[in-house]
Amino acid sequence: MTMGGLPPYLHGVDGGVRLQVKVVPRASHSELGGALGDRLKVRIAAPPVDSAANEELARYLARRLGVNRAAVVIVRGRASRNKTLAIHGLSPEQAALALA
Repeated sequence: MTMGGLPPYLHGVDGGVRLQVKVVPRASHSELGGALGDRLKVRIAAPPVDSAANEELARYLARRLGVNRAAVVIVRGRASRNKTLAIHGLSPEQAALALA
């Protein structure tokens, strides 16, 4: 955790949070993998084909964070394993608890 109490992959922004992740597609099931430097490792049970992994990532994180699927938006890295997501309607503290 950083001095502000938030993990390094989570940042508060206006109206929500920014989350930096490293996606590992084709896992046996979707799950959090823990901190990996300044990113959160997320294993996704979908292949990186036709945006399947991106969709599963957004659905999984929405469920985990207790927000609507539309609140989770990939803002950077759609074609990369390293992604930045914006999650609307959630405080950094709520997100940190849900991802712990």
